[in-house]
Amino acid sequence: MAGCVRDPCGLLCILLTYLSLGYADYVIVRHILLDSYTGSIWCPLHAVGFNLIVFLVLACHTRAVFSDPGTVPLPVTAIDFSDLRSNTPRKNDRGNEDWTVCNRCETYRPPRAHHCRICHRCIRRMDHHCPWINNCVGELNQKYFIQFLFYTGLTSLYAMGLVLATWLWPPKKVMAEDLDKGEPAHSHVQMAHCILLLVEALLFGLFVTVIFYDQIVSIITDETPIEQLRNRLLKEANKEVLHTRKPKMALLREVFGRGYMICWFFPCHSPPSSGGIAYTYLPDYDV
Repeated sequence: MAGCVRDPCGLLCILLTYLSLGYADYVIVRHILLDSYTGSIWCPLHAVGFNLIVFLVLACHTRAVFSDPGTVPLPVTAIDFSDLRSNTPRKNDRGNEDWTVCNRCETYRPPRAHHCRICHRCIRRMDHHCPWINNCVGELNQKYFIQFLFYTGLTSLYAMGLVLATWLWPPKKVMAEDLDKGEPAHSHVQMAHCILLLVEALLFGLFVTVIFYDQIVSIITDETPIEQLRNRLLKEANKEVLHTRKPKMALLREVFGRGYMICWFFPCHSPPSSGGIAYTYLPDYDV
């Protein structure tokens, strides 16, 4: 099942993402590089470098938007809920003892799967529903979502660095030409665009940094935000919380794949180290 649900808020956030990236690219190329670094080797170098990062942002964002987050398939036959409400004993075989039934999807779902009220489906290892990708962040697309956060933060840092460098250390050639013409070193239009870009980069940079940190912590602690809330409630109720700790590198490989670590930075498909990708609903669950 492909992602990207028909949610007006999510579609608006996607549009704002593209507009923000387009505006940042316009200001960097038109009002910083062409105005201040024309004729310098830094102009093409920064243009290629910045646009390469923007391309990676768009590629990761597209994969996160249209990738299946780990949707639990619907069963071929409907569940008989009368049996679920009865006292009929269930099988307790190893491998399906932690499975549950979603009465909204009317399907069996594996451990750590949760129902999304926006997607109207159960998502395996659901982290949250993100309006900025108009899709759930789950087992199969969390890698692309984290890459999108990383490159968005890198784009913001790059943009802020170019703006501040142009202000603090303007090219000598530009300063000399402006002084000869009796004009200020930076025009009012350029200054306005740079200030807007600086504010945009600062806000988006701080925003994605916080989310990126939360995502990494949730991976290495092996707890999604939903599971953290549930475990907190269990602790407050003085109930035992069972949690199996795995090595941090193994947990990271479950998300980013078992290939070379350099592949973790690119939005390419890599099979996760866990064997849970090939999944069908449980047809012989005795209810």
